[in-house]
Amino acid sequence: MIEILKNKMTPESILTSGFGVEREGLRVTKQGKLAMTPHPPIFGDKLKNPYITTDFSESQIELVTPVFFSVDETYDFLEALTDIVIGEIGTNNELFWPYSMPCHIPDDKQIPIATYQGEEGKEPRQYRERLMAKYGGKRQLISGIHYNFSFSDDFLITIWQELGSRESFKAFKDRIYLKVLRNYLRYRWLLIYLMGCTPGLHNSYIEECLQCMGDCGNETFLSPGGTSARNGNCSGYKNEIDLYPDYRSIESYIKSINAFVERGDISEAKELYAQIRLKPRDYRNTLDSLARDGVQYLEIRTIDLNVFDKCGIAKIDLEFLNVFMLFLLLEGEEFFDTWQQEALINEVTVAERGLEPDLELLDHRHWTLKTAWAEDILEKVAEINKYLNLEQDQCIKEMQSRVRQPETTYAYRLKLLMQENGCLDANLKIAKDYKRQSDADHYRLKGFENWEMSTQVLIKEALTRGIKVIPMDAADNIVRLEKNGRREYVKQATKTSVDNYITPLLMENKVVTKKILQENGLPVPNGEEFFSFVEAKKKLIKYVGRNVVIKPKSTNFGLGISIFDQGGTLDELLKGARIAFEQDNTILIEDYLPGLEYRFLTMGDEVVAVLHRRPANVVGDGVSSIQQLIDKKNQHPYRGDGQTSPLKKIVLDDQSLMYLNKQGLTSQSIPKSNEMIFLRGNSNISTGGDSIDFTQKMHPYFSEIALKAVRAFGAKFCGIDIILEDYCNPDSSFGIIELNFNPMIVMHAYPFEGQELRLGYNILKTIGLVE
Repeated sequence: MIEILKNKMTPESILTSGFGVEREGLRVTKQGKLAMTPHPPIFGDKLKNPYITTDFSESQIELVTPVFFSVDETYDFLEALTDIVIGEIGTNNELFWPYSMPCHIPDDKQIPIATYQGEEGKEPRQYRERLMAKYGGKRQLISGIHYNFSFSDDFLITIWQELGSRESFKAFKDRIYLKVLRNYLRYRWLLIYLMGCTPGLHNSYIEECLQCMGDCGNETFLSPGGTSARNGNCSGYKNEIDLYPDYRSIESYIKSINAFVERGDISEAKELYAQIRLKPRDYRNTLDSLARDGVQYLEIRTIDLNVFDKCGIAKIDLEFLNVFMLFLLLEGEEFFDTWQQEALINEVTVAERGLEPDLELLDHRHWTLKTAWAEDILEKVAEINKYLNLEQDQCIKEMQSRVRQPETTYAYRLKLLMQENGCLDANLKIAKDYKRQSDADHYRLKGFENWEMSTQVLIKEALTRGIKVIPMDAADNIVRLEKNGRREYVKQATKTSVDNYITPLLMENKVVTKKILQENGLPVPNGEEFFSFVEAKKKLIKYVGRNVVIKPKSTNFGLGISIFDQGGTLDELLKGARIAFEQDNTILIEDYLPGLEYRFLTMGDEVVAVLHRRPANVVGDGVSSIQQLIDKKNQHPYRGDGQTSPLKKIVLDDQSLMYLNKQGLTSQSIPKSNEMIFLRGNSNISTGGDSIDFTQKMHPYFSEIALKAVRAFGAKFCGIDIILEDYCNPDSSFGIIELNFNPMIVMHAYPFEGQELRLGYNILKTIGLVE
């Protein structure tokens, strides 16, 4: 088979498999106690949110990634979900417990079993009540990683065709997955050693389990050589008796599961605790679907949460698992009656004693040193990697290092931390560190960093609320959103089906915009348009010394705008005209309106945000030059380049240098301490301006003016720029200078000063995907 892969497939296609991760975890208080609050309502119906749901307990969150075909995409999406959960539960002063074994937990009667809505929710609730009665609640709080894996269809079809098999593709596929499953059971002990991360327990866990470990104080019990209490006989979650399904064929497997149910060993197929599961197309009818449709993928359930990675599993471990699954496919098999019993002995032995230096395991009914056997397996993996040019050397070397140096394993490292600080404090510190990391980067959505920020805001809100997100085109920022069978396409966050086609066409033409506003009794600045630089040169003379603004007729983001709030010479006006003509073949010159500029953001029939955009500026310290102050201000975490950050870096271009020159300044001038120096006349965020939230401060009269302007165009999403002298006084003079059909929302969501706003919700509400 390996020759087929070598000669018929590229290394990239060999490694292109289907990956998905389910990550369980407990919500805890800042004191490390189980959170008794309900599952956060923002995540919606637990049975319908495809990304964030519960497991056994109301206090136990489960994150589910879609299927991706690269490790990077899978990990990034898992990190996005992890950050969302950390952020949401953080608003309730809760933390995401990073450890597989439970935190400080109460007695079974106080553990809140997950609740569900409606008739559909009765069965999952009753199932959990049966588990509580049979196994107890404390074991049910054990959390872990479920790794879902499938070979690509191209991969399997290539092998099937090259082998010339007469069996159907479904039968061939089932046979492949059964072989991988059987070999996984044989070699699962290795993953328990390499990725085990549960060396101890908090003393609120089950008493008889604590007796299997040593009391090291600090309410902590540790296993001296153990790697994974979660997978051990003593502390882990297992069926009441050891069950060994028949994995020779799908038919024999189904027959054995039915026999377990008939004997009363388990109530249904999903109650079978297994280190690896055959997963069907229809999870509601597992056995029937396996018989009818065949195996769709494998679910590996061995892996502990890795407390040393925010996501619960390291990317390098996911990379190794991919190569390891290939090894399981290519490795031969030897059958004997007790092979499953032998595999279980090895599992428990490594889980409870894996760090012991001279540990021996059963290899085909013969005792062998664990370390030597692990080295041999990893050498085989390395040979496959080299022969097929897979270039996965780094992850394989990392695993070899963990075998040769047990002190580098997760279990050993965590054991040291728990010895020093106790189970509770060690894991609480880690949880708090991850919260700080997430909070510091909360405006950026992992895996979507290359999407413009407003779209990231929308995607994050959709994921949080269980609305399915299908990226369509990252370059154009187009996504498809799905909920309850309904589809909505969105471009750049606010270009949606709810706005008419003509609306943006009207707004992008500033002359037409002014005419429509005037027809509706709304004040706009006076001015005229020029169609060529020659025409401008002839007519600009009459504007010399007047306070004016020169700008392109159709542009966004403040490009090409020059403001002369102190008047300008003819040469300065001509330079402003040249800059404007670089952006459009028609330009406008308008009266400059005194006051401050405010952006009103409307969605649907309401103003959802208001902010003041302060032009790019620096505040002097009496020592630094303007350029040095700019460099320092540009270090703010919100400031970046392009459309992927809430604020933009300040750049001294021709317009800003001209603006400084009007003030008698240069880039090397040193402002006085606390003196604010403006670098531009226009206040756009895209040219380095500051966003200052005024949503709660703005007088409602002006919000009504903004809504009146929007209604004149029939727009559902709009940004209205109004110049106001006094935002508190409805009698203040004002003028509307611009309407924007595709308003940037990120500056409202993450302002430089003021309250952050959750505008992704308003978008979803406006397009009818949430109430």
